[in-house]
Amino acid sequence: MHFSGQILKMTTQNAQPIQYFLNLSNDLINMNQLIGKKITLKHIGYECVHCSKDEKVYRMGFCKKCFFESPYASDTIIRPELSTAHLGIGERDLEIEKAIQLQPHIVYLAYTGDVKVGVTRESQIPTRWIDQGATFALPIAKTDNRYEAGMIEVAMKAHLADKTNWRKMLEDDFEDDLDLADFREKIKDYFPEDFKSFYSMEHQMIRLDYPYEAPEKISSFSLDKKPEFEGVLKGIKGQYLSFEGGDFINVRAHEGYVIDFSVTD
Repeated sequence: MHFSGQILKMTTQNAQPIQYFLNLSNDLINMNQLIGKKITLKHIGYECVHCSKDEKVYRMGFCKKCFFESPYASDTIIRPELSTAHLGIGERDLEIEKAIQLQPHIVYLAYTGDVKVGVTRESQIPTRWIDQGATFALPIAKTDNRYEAGMIEVAMKAHLADKTNWRKMLEDDFEDDLDLADFREKIKDYFPEDFKSFYSMEHQMIRLDYPYEAPEKISSFSLDKKPEFEGVLKGIKGQYLSFEGGDFINVRAHEGYVIDFSVTD
């Protein structure tokens, strides 16, 4: 089996276990079926996810020019509290920013090795949690736009992490009696006064099941430092492929890379 193409983040289906599909220029490869097989990855070029030029990826799959110009790479993607579309103020492209920002958003708790707080569009649940490798997740608020969710997250960040520690996430260590509802109760008082009405207790904690078992050793590699890699696929969690011997690659971190991908038994 051999494919070539531009890497985009893996597409997922929430099943037991979660089903993963590697996206190479819109060819979807079922990765669950390849667990136990030898895979070869070879970096052969770049293709910016915005302009499609063969320019070195700068960040998030974008070449440097597009990263600083595209509305899909604006500051509000990373920091929702900076959103201004609800005020009719654009950052890079108001119409695109309205489409992203002026829709229901969820503030949530997730366990990714530690309990963290996050924000995502309602339409991205549970995809966002799967991409982060969350074992458990629980919505704590639903807002009308991205700005409101961002302001709640800012307040929560004073008490909880807001970043995923990838190594802890891959260690896959958690307590069976972990209950995010306890955290939801404890942080209720930390909601900003103007946003308390968004607090919600209507959701139940969900658990996500990955085709993955943690190895004894965890070591990540990139195609920049290792442009050709061969290994036996052992499992998948978040956007990480796990190979025999404890080697991991973050697929999403390689968006915009063009690779040759081949499989042998």
